[in-house]
Amino acid sequence: MRNKLLLPIVLGCLVMAGCRSSGPEEALNIAPSQEITNAVSPITPPAAIAQVTPQPQVAQQAQETVPTPQAHELAWAGSAPHPQAFETNTTQNGMPLPSARPVAMMMPSQPENFNPNIKRGRVFSQRFRDAKPINFGRITPQHHPVHGVDVSRWQGEIDWPKLRTQGANFAYIKATDGGDHLDPMFQTNWRRAKEAGVKRGAYHFFYWCRVASEQAAWFIRNVPNDPDALPPVIDVEYNHLSDCKRRLSPDKIREKMQVFMDILEKHYGKRPVIYTAPDFYKDNLQNAFLDYPFWLRSVAAHPSKVYPGRRWIFWQYSGSGLSQGVDEKIDLNVFSGNEEQWHRWSEQSPSRIASR
Repeated sequence: MRNKLLLPIVLGCLVMAGCRSSGPEEALNIAPSQEITNAVSPITPPAAIAQVTPQPQVAQQAQETVPTPQAHELAWAGSAPHPQAFETNTTQNGMPLPSARPVAMMMPSQPENFNPNIKRGRVFSQRFRDAKPINFGRITPQHHPVHGVDVSRWQGEIDWPKLRTQGANFAYIKATDGGDHLDPMFQTNWRRAKEAGVKRGAYHFFYWCRVASEQAAWFIRNVPNDPDALPPVIDVEYNHLSDCKRRLSPDKIREKMQVFMDILEKHYGKRPVIYTAPDFYKDNLQNAFLDYPFWLRSVAAHPSKVYPGRRWIFWQYSGSGLSQGVDEKIDLNVFSGNEEQWHRWSEQSPSRIASR
């Protein structure tokens, strides 16, 4: 009787032990997923990604057939939107951007020199003077509440906190020329302007005897990608003091500008601003780049008279400004809208800044 009972018990134990030897993954026959995402973190080494989640064959074939763009190829070509001035745009503006944007670009980090005691949103009334005042007629720069400056090495050491209280609510700082020149005061001005709470951006003087892509690479090499900064500026004008005496055709000029601006927009996530002067504009830019914000030099008349029909975001109204905080003469500018429009335009995240 005891042996008869013992045999079924032993057989039952053996069966149960065999079942426990297989884990749940083996029992369900679960294989590693073949699905991957385009937003794979760039921190993960490519070899490690290939070992964990191998690429599907179709994706590999598609990648191999993508042509490599040439130096002047408009790799980011495509139809651009036509936003109205100062409208809040809920769609992605500017030229087409990659679908998988870096997380760091979408979520700006804490500013390096953040000072909680500085009220960055305050707009100071302008207290500038002008060594060569101009009668602009019915609409003057003083009708615009948001004033600013642009500076370079020629202004020397600047007292940025003092300059801000005089009305420098924004500043465009000279960064680079061509493909090999860096303004020696750029890094100092870039850092100190932000510490003083001045909204600042960088500008590049375009050199017509250098390849556009080389100039873009030089600018990117020297100008930090700060989400808090204003959009970068391309300065296009004639310069009789330059060694470059080339006068290109309007089509060639616009082509070189487009290459440069496309590269900057891809890198910084902001549509560049075009700075120009009356003679250069008349020869090359009329009815061109309608979806780009313009910064217009017009020191003898209102922009509406010098650039008829052209909407603008900044107006440089003087090259002979005087202010506390800087010993030399300084360029004076205004923003085209009111304070609320200024905050809305200047404080947008990188992917939202486009032409107005």
